Amino acid sequence: MTLPAPRDLGRIVVLSLADARHEWRATLCLVLALAAVLAPLLVLFGLRFGVVQTLTERLAGDPRNLEIVPVGAGRFDKAWFDSARAWPEVAFVIPRTRAIAASMDVMKPGGPAINVEMVPTAPGDPLLKGLLPSTPTCTTAPDEDPAVVCPPRVYPRILPEEPAQAEQPTRPRILVALSESAARKAGGITKGAVIAGIVGRSIDGRQENARVALNVIAIVPEATYARDAVFVPLELLDATESFRDGFAEPLLKAEGGTRPDGERLYAGFRLYGRTIYDIPTLRDRLVAGRTEVSTRAAEVEQLMSLDRNLGLLFWLIAGIGTAGFLLSLGVSLWGAVERKRRDLATLRLLGFRARATVAFPMIQAAAVAVLGVTLAMAVFAIVASVINSHFAGSLGVGETACRLLPSHVGVAGAITLLCALAASALAGLRVARIDPSEGLREL
Repeated sequence: MTLPAPRDLGRIVVLSLADARHEWRATLCLVLALAAVLAPLLVLFGLRFGVVQTLTERLAGDPRNLEIVPVGAGRFDKAWFDSARAWPEVAFVIPRTRAIAASMDVMKPGGPAINVEMVPTAPGDPLLKGLLPSTPTCTTAPDEDPAVVCPPRVYPRILPEEPAQAEQPTRPRILVALSESAARKAGGITKGAVIAGIVGRSIDGRQENARVALNVIAIVPEATYARDAVFVPLELLDATESFRDGFAEPLLKAEGGTRPDGERLYAGFRLYGRTIYDIPTLRDRLVAGRTEVSTRAAEVEQLMSLDRNLGLLFWLIAGIGTAGFLLSLGVSLWGAVERKRRDLATLRLLGFRARATVAFPMIQAAAVAVLGVTLAMAVFAIVASVINSHFAGSLGVGETACRLLPSHVGVAGAITLLCALAASALAGLRVARIDPSEGLREL
């Protein structure tokens, strides 16, 4: 069926709205019925989205939930790490040396020596996110996080050695990040401090120590990493492992045997997923490759199960409520057409074509949908405010228990409008079958 002429359509819109306003009691009942169905659905969906989103943000906000920790020592070569970096679920991966070789003593001048764990790091490390300044010329899209997209201007690495100067005989060459607990125990080390790193080994009953200068460029909060640790470039960990194995190591200015030729194998790794939903996939992939790992995938799977169950509950209730309202609206419009058969037939006699009068009940259905959605959104805003106020004590800054995004509101309005138009289709077909002669018989 072709669209009615603009002139006829404009007149039908005016007449149908005037008729709805004239029978305002019936129109009001339909609007209230729609709002009574839609408002609880909006609140239920808002609770589902708000609760799941809040829990997701809490899990994703803690990098430890994105970490996959290998259990025991393995043998991982460069090819394995190149393959892991190519996995779409991986955000960051870096080798780890043997735990027995991954420690050193750190101390500031005049302070106590503290034994710390050496943690390998590189640009993109989730634990250092936001702690290192980004490149000034880096630009990001509105939905991108500069701390993730932009490479850091300063990050833990080994600087090229420069000739010593009289004013500064020892220039810091290794940039590191220090955990807050280690900084506190070592006498209050602060960002920018120059400290000493001491690595020891025992050869033939003789104790040897190698000392390096460390420049602290960041302090890692205790909430992010609770243990005593220093985040260092992988090259320093490689050098420390070689040094403790008794080999000569130029970086530590240590003499010893020659390291055998061949590719270096690593005992472990640090691996982080892109999102919390990637953790179960990564866990299964690694286990399939015979690498036992420890993750927090159980919490993620519980969240995913909660999301699925709430989604199923929502769609069941939405389906029942929508079906009931569509039936009610369709029957109401059909009854209205039956009551107004004479008036609609008279419109045909006055020159309105059938396709124009078909729009009569559809326009009224659209008006009911718009008013019903508006009223339902007002009710949702009030109820959501009450819910969020009630749970304010359990929520953090920026968190809500019940909320909707503008896109949710737009989709809800569009679906409601389409459903209302679909419900009016039968009434529209009934209008199309009205014979203009019925208007003559009533004159």
